[in-house]
Parts: sequence; structure tokens; C-alpha cells
Amino acid sequence: MTPITTTAVGTATARTSDSKSSGSKTSLGDLDQGDFLELMLAQMKQQDPFDPMDQTEMLAQMAQFSALAGTTEMADTLKAISSKLDTLVSAASA
Repeated sequence: MTPITTTAVGTATARTSDSKSSGSKTSLGDLDQGDFLELMLAQMKQQDPFDPMDQTEMLAQMAQFSALAGTTEMADTLKAISSKLDTLVSAASA
């Protein structure tokens, strides 16, 4: 995940990692949470100050980001549990 820092002006900026800047994304499956944050920040920076983004749309995007983060974390946890159960089953059958 890409760390977020706050500058003196109060705007959030995303730091890119060395591994990320060395390669390009080839498919939608290669995109991660850091990419989503970069897109959202770019959208916020480029918006018209006299006609800003609708707050409900922004909240919906943040809710989608939160749901994605939760789903990703749950998938990682389930994979870890599955591998431990496989190890337990193979040890029990040996």
C-alpha cells in the first residue's frame, strides 16, 4: 500500500515506491489500493474550485475504497487459514 503524507498546505500526496515506478501496469488486475488513491487525488487536484465534486459522489468513492480494502484483507486472511488447514490435514493423514 502506498503511504500518504500531508504537505504544509494540507493536501495529501502519495509517495510511489521504487518497484512501482520501475514497471507499468498491464491489466486491471495489476492495479492496487495505491493506484486508486493516486487517481482519487489527481481527480481532486484537477477539479474546478467553482464547481467541486459532489460530496455524495466523493463519499461513495471512499466507501468503495474501504470495501475493497476490507475484501482484500479478508481474502488474504482466508488464504492464510486455508494454508494452515491444508498443513494440518496433511499432518493428520501422515
